[in-house]
Amino acid sequence: MKIRTEELRGELIEWTRQHLNEAEALKTNRLEALRWKPSLEEWSVLECIEHLNLYGDYYLPEIEKQIKWSNYAPQEIFKCGMLGNYFAQSMLPKEKLNKMKTFKDKNPLGSTLDMNVLDRFIAQQQQMLQLLDQSRQVSLSRTKTGISISQWITLKLGDTFRVVIYHNRRHMVQAEKLLKKHK
Repeated sequence: MKIRTEELRGELIEWTRQHLNEAEALKTNRLEALRWKPSLEEWSVLECIEHLNLYGDYYLPEIEKQIKWSNYAPQEIFKCGMLGNYFAQSMLPKEKLNKMKTFKDKNPLGSTLDMNVLDRFIAQQQQMLQLLDQSRQVSLSRTKTGISISQWITLKLGDTFRVVIYHNRRHMVQAEKLLKKHK
C-alpha cells in the first residue's frame, strides 16, 4: 500500500485524538462500571486500557528514540512494509473481534486498577500526538523501530505508528462494548 505521508499522518492524528476524547469520556463513568467484567477470564474496561498502557510504555520511548536518531529526510509517499502492513491490518477491529493471544507481560488480567489508568493513557495519547508531529522531520519509510515481541525484527516508523494506533482502536472498541454490556 502506498499513501501520501501527510495523508497517513493526518489519519493517525485523527484516530489518536478520537482515542483521547474517548478516554476522557470513560472518566465520567463510575469506577465500579470500569472494573466490571463479564467473566473472570475477560478484561474489564480498565484492563483493556492498562493493556494499551503497557504497550505504550515500550513503543512511545522507542518511537521517540528513533525519531531523534534518524538521519533520513521526510518523503512525500509512504509505502507500507509487508510485515508492518500485516501487523497493522491484523490490529484493526472487526465486527466480531478475533481473539489474539496476549503476552504475559502485557496482560493486566486480575490487576487492581483505578482511574490513574485512564490518566496514564491520556498522557500517552498526548505524547503520541507530539511524536506524530515530530515525525514530520524524518522519513516514515526509512526510519525503523524495534518491536516489543522480538529484538531482531524492525518495522518502518509509519508501520509502527499504524500498529500502535490501530491496536489502540481495537481495544477502545472493546472497552466501549464492555461498557454497553454493563449498562
